[in-house]
Amino acid sequence: MPPRSDEPRRNPTGSRRGSSRDTGPADGESRTDEPGIGGISGARAYTPRGRTVREERGVPARGAEQRRTPRSTRSGDPFRPALQVLDGGRAAAARAARRDAPAAGRGGVVRTVAPRNPRGPVGDEPPPRRRTTPRAPRRADRPAGRRPSRKPPRPPKLADPRLRLRLGTALTLALFAVIGVRLVFLQAVDTPAYAGGGVADRTRTVELPAPRGAIYDRTGAELAHSVEARYVFADPTEITDAATTAKALSPLLGIPASKLAELMKPRKLENGKPSRFEYLARGVEIPAAKRVQALELPGIGVHRDERREVPGGDLAANLIGFTSQDMDGLEGLEARYDELLAGQDGRRVYEAGLGDLAAPIPGGYSKTTPAKPGSSLALTIDRDLQFKTQQILSTAMAQQRGGTAAAVIIDVPTGEVLSQASDPTYNAAKPLPSDPVAREDAATSFVVDPGSVHKAITYGAALQEGVITPDTTLPIANSIKKGDTWFSDTHPANGRKMSLPGMLAYSSNVGTITIADRLGPDRLIDYQKRFGLGQPTGEGLPGEASGRLLPADEWSESSAGSVPIGHSVDATPLQMAAAYAAIANDGTYVQPHLVKETVGPDGKRTPAPPPVTRSVLSPQNAAALRTMLEAVTTVDGATGVTAAVPGYRVAGKTGTGWRLVDGRKQPGEVSSFIGMAPAEKPRYVIAVFVYAPDGGGAAIAGPAFRDMMQFTLRHYRVPPSNGASTPKFVVYPR
Repeated sequence: MPPRSDEPRRNPTGSRRGSSRDTGPADGESRTDEPGIGGISGARAYTPRGRTVREERGVPARGAEQRRTPRSTRSGDPFRPALQVLDGGRAAAARAARRDAPAAGRGGVVRTVAPRNPRGPVGDEPPPRRRTTPRAPRRADRPAGRRPSRKPPRPPKLADPRLRLRLGTALTLALFAVIGVRLVFLQAVDTPAYAGGGVADRTRTVELPAPRGAIYDRTGAELAHSVEARYVFADPTEITDAATTAKALSPLLGIPASKLAELMKPRKLENGKPSRFEYLARGVEIPAAKRVQALELPGIGVHRDERREVPGGDLAANLIGFTSQDMDGLEGLEARYDELLAGQDGRRVYEAGLGDLAAPIPGGYSKTTPAKPGSSLALTIDRDLQFKTQQILSTAMAQQRGGTAAAVIIDVPTGEVLSQASDPTYNAAKPLPSDPVAREDAATSFVVDPGSVHKAITYGAALQEGVITPDTTLPIANSIKKGDTWFSDTHPANGRKMSLPGMLAYSSNVGTITIADRLGPDRLIDYQKRFGLGQPTGEGLPGEASGRLLPADEWSESSAGSVPIGHSVDATPLQMAAAYAAIANDGTYVQPHLVKETVGPDGKRTPAPPPVTRSVLSPQNAAALRTMLEAVTTVDGATGVTAAVPGYRVAGKTGTGWRLVDGRKQPGEVSSFIGMAPAEKPRYVIAVFVYAPDGGGAAIAGPAFRDMMQFTLRHYRVPPSNGASTPKFVVYPR
């Protein structure tokens, strides 16, 4: 609607009117209404400026003394509030002041200005409107309008809600961003840790033992292998009556009930918790384990196990060794090649329930790492030859109390050890009751003064260095002095000339020392090393002794007499056997070895590393030395006639020395014989060493060699030497 004009509305006669329905008396007529009493007619007589029509016209009201006041008017006129609203919101104080002013002082029309309504903050007020027309001069008879003393107070300035909304939004987005980054970090980085932590609380682990590899002989016959078995265990926390349980298990496990009851007693671990697992028996056969399960004894369980079986019992036991109940190699080849034989155990990890539901959860976490079976060893040992060698040796040593013997058979061209026997021996299937000494391999741990078998090394070095020839003869005295020691012969020559075969046949100490004087200590020591003395052979057994050679700067005056004849020298039977194998092999040393090849779980065969070889003697000198050594078994009265093998030419040497333990000489003596056959083209070398604390070893070594060599030649079907003529030796040439 259009804005209301500030000028009063006029009737057709030109006068102002307060209401369209005014019916009051005309000007100049008296009103009968009482002043001050409000009614509908009186309310309509008011102009929008708060004055009556009479006041607007300048006519004094009737009963001026009873002029109404704004307060009385407001209280008596019910429409006064509505008129105040139509008045444009002027302040009550300003209107009251204007009404109280005398009518005579308000000559003419008084223009009132409506107060400005606050529209908002100070900054939002529109600029004041400028007057475009000049203000009319104020009339002199019109009093100045009264204005309010001050502007009405503005409403308090409120906070801007948009700022708070922006701040809240930014904080919310930052919070969600932090949460998102953390979630990504947990999903991408920490996933394995958290996932594993949860799974570990409900998983079970079962070890899957890897089958241990077997040990075979050269023909593929099993010397040791593993079989599936069971172990019986007890949970002491669940056993209610240990005595009754032990009594029920004793006949099935073959263990005394008292021992079983002791194992079932409750005990605490190092961390203070009670033990819930105790082995009762290992390697139990499967039928016996099933009978144990059938008893359903509380706290008794059965689980998969492995047992090592040695079919031959004591056959090659000193070589094979044995394992622990956990299938760890402890001695012999089982210990030396433990990593190769053991393989790698597998593992199965799965989720399982608790209590009565302790079983794999279908569809739950499950991971299986298959076991990798161990590889097997194929040895150079011949099972039949090993058995016969052990039998001959044990029979010969049956009358020797506290004695020790060793026998080694080597294949000459290849250096393969066909048999290696020790006496005493033990049962590798049940090693615990045996004597630790009986479990040692005498061929590699038996350190001796080899004695006269060492003379072949002295003669071979002299031949190779040109000090002597096969036809050399020397006058030999009955004894010779070196330093403060006299060295004598058991077969006195009385100063006569003696041939080299004769010196070997009668084992002349004087003749050997005389030749060594021409050779010198340095060259003798050099050939000792070439023949393999002073260092382990590397055959394959753990704990092999190296022996010891006496350096030249440590020689005393008597050493020049003792070293050439095999004293002041530490060696093992295997080392001496390898030295003679070099003589038999045309002067080429071949490292003796026990392992022929390895067999993988897939059946793939891998040959063992080739043995170390080196030239020691020329073939001519080696052949000449072999011929001279034949005199030992053929010359009448020679020291080795008991070692001769009917139908075959045999070359070898006897020896008498001492046993050394920690460098100390032991009582008794060590008798030995090392020989080769057929001498014209040797195929096998056999060394026999016998330690007899009470003496008499010489009566054992020679015959034992003969029996072993005879069986070996027949076993491998070596033709006899009948077609080859045996040389005739002259001990004392003219």
